Amino acid sequence: MEHVIECKNVHKKFDGFQLKDVSITIKKGFITGFIGENGAGKSTTIKLMMNLLKPDSGTISVFGLNYQEHEKEIKQRIGFVYDKNIFYENITLAEMKRMIKPAYIKWDDNHFVHYVKKFELPLNKKMKTFSKGMMMKASLVIALSHHAELIIMDEPTSGLDPSFRRELLDILHDLMQDEEKTIFFSTHITSDLERIADYITYIHNGEHIFTKESYEIAEEYAIVKGGVELLDRDTAQEFISIRKSKHGFEALSSNKAKVEKQFGDMALIEKPTLEDIMYFTKKGENQYAQFTT
Repeated sequence: MEHVIECKNVHKKFDGFQLKDVSITIKKGFITGFIGENGAGKSTTIKLMMNLLKPDSGTISVFGLNYQEHEKEIKQRIGFVYDKNIFYENITLAEMKRMIKPAYIKWDDNHFVHYVKKFELPLNKKMKTFSKGMMMKASLVIALSHHAELIIMDEPTSGLDPSFRRELLDILHDLMQDEEKTIFFSTHITSDLERIADYITYIHNGEHIFTKESYEIAEEYAIVKGGVELLDRDTAQEFISIRKSKHGFEALSSNKAKVEKQFGDMALIEKPTLEDIMYFTKKGENQYAQFTT
């Protein structure tokens, strides 16, 4: 299966933060969701993928090409949708098109007109009058009008109302009927990814935790709830982290089959959300050392 993006042992250090030997592959023809808490390194990773930052070490290839020799070719094939306005506010969408069109070899006026109508965007109103949702649509129109094969989206649904977020997800779902397109979708609204993502890439504290198909996460991870009397040194070590209260405990395991066998009917075992996985991972290392046999 073709990889659209390959990051191998990428390291980038700043004052107080570093990406630590991150290796990520993004498969062609799928939506990959990119998750991690604020400050985990998502935006840094995207800037590296876009060649807006240079890695200290490691390699990045896009479409099998490297930026040193093929930057113009790569960027012709990428569309970028950002969470902030990246357009000039005092011009219209029609004027913006005239400015951007010459930069892209594959610009398609028919596609532009089609998506402007589909997304119900005004061509002749200044962009400062656009809502945030309209800005997202405008960014997507530009990406689609030059036949972008890879669409990178950085927090595109942030600040949008639930109805518009659902509309945007439907648009992305429809786009993926063309199996030649790939979407890399970074967001902290993990419920959006649970609706549409084929793969999830999770980064925590500058480290790549996993890239998995969505169904694999449900098969491998589990939330376990039960009485604290079920916890001892051996049982506690099965968990990524544990939250205890006077009513019992709640914990995350990355080995669903093992905890099902270990706890059986004595505990409640549930499917975790992506938010659960992020919460318990951030909460810390497994805490079995505090338990004694």
